[in-house]
Amino acid sequence: MKQFNAFVLDKMKETPITEIRQLSMDDLPDGEVTIQVAYSSVNFKDGIVSMQQMFVESYPLIPGIDLAGFVIDSDDERFKAGDAVIVTSYELGTSHHGGYSEIARVPAKWVVPLPDGLTLREAMILGTAGFTSGLSVQRLEDNGVHPSKGPVLVAGATGGVGSIAVHLLASRGYEVVASTGKSDQHDYLKQLGASRIIDRASVVDQGGPPVADEQWAAAIDPVGGKTLQYILKSLQYGGSVATSGLTGGMEVATTVAPFIGRGINWLGIDSVQCPMALREKVWQQLATDLKANKINEAIVTEISLGDLPEVLENILAGNVRGRTIVKM
Repeated sequence: MKQFNAFVLDKMKETPITEIRQLSMDDLPDGEVTIQVAYSSVNFKDGIVSMQQMFVESYPLIPGIDLAGFVIDSDDERFKAGDAVIVTSYELGTSHHGGYSEIARVPAKWVVPLPDGLTLREAMILGTAGFTSGLSVQRLEDNGVHPSKGPVLVAGATGGVGSIAVHLLASRGYEVVASTGKSDQHDYLKQLGASRIIDRASVVDQGGPPVADEQWAAAIDPVGGKTLQYILKSLQYGGSVATSGLTGGMEVATTVAPFIGRGINWLGIDSVQCPMALREKVWQQLATDLKANKINEAIVTEISLGDLPEVLENILAGNVRGRTIVKM
C-alpha cells in the first residue's frame, strides 16, 4: 500500500505533539477526490490550529488549510486523474485532514480547477491569504472603490493578506498606503508597490471624537481591534473597509456616526465558506492579475514539512513576512 509523509498534530497523554509521520491511504478521510499535493502554505490560522489547538475537533489531525496538486483519483466526473487543482479553507486542516501531507483526500465540492495562467506554486503563494486579499479587493470594487477615488490603506501590510493586497492594489493602479510596525521592512513594501509607508501606531484609535479627518477611499483590514476603530473613523465619504482578520483583537468599539454621517461601508470577508461561484471568480481574477503582474519573489519563502514547527511558532509571534509555501 502506498506510503507518504505528513505533518501530524496529535495528543500523547493529553499533551499535544506535532511530528512527521509516514501514513497510508487508509489513514485519509472520506472524500471523492484524492490529490498528490505539490505545495501547501502557512497561514495565521495554521499556527492557531497547530500550536494552540484551536478549531481542532479530533486527533490525530493533519493541519494545513491550503493545498495545490494533481488529482490521483476521483469519484466525481468533474475531475479526472492528472487535473491540476486548488483546495483552500472549508474544513480543510481543521476538522478534516489538510494540506501538510504528500497526499490528501477531500470532498469534490471543495475543489477548484487551477485557472489558466496560474502555476501550482503561484496558487500556494496566494493560498488563503491571497484569496482573502483578492476577495477583499473584489468586495471593495463592488462597492464603488476605484483608483480615482484616492488612497487605499492596507493594515498589517507585511503579513500574508497585507503583502498580497499591496501587490494586487498597486498592480491595478491604486495609491497604496501600507502600515507596519516593522521599520526594517519599508524597502520590501516599496518593492510590492506601496506608494507610502506609515507606522502602525499612527493607525490605532486613541479615543476622542467619533469621527476623524477623512483620509482613505478604502482600506483592507486583516487586523481588527483598535486599528479597525481608527479606519472606521477616518474613511472618506462613501468609503469602504474590508475586514478579514483579528490579529489586533476581536472587540471593536465604534459609533453609528461615520456610518450615517459619511455613508461608509464595513464589509466582512469570509474566505472559509465563500460560495463556489464567487470563489472561482476570484481565483480567475487573481490568475488574470498575475498574467500582467507576476508575484514579486520577495513575498515568498519556501520550506519543507520539517521546517513547519518553527515557522508556525513564528507566524503566531508576528515574525513571518509575506507568504511561506511548503513544497512536498
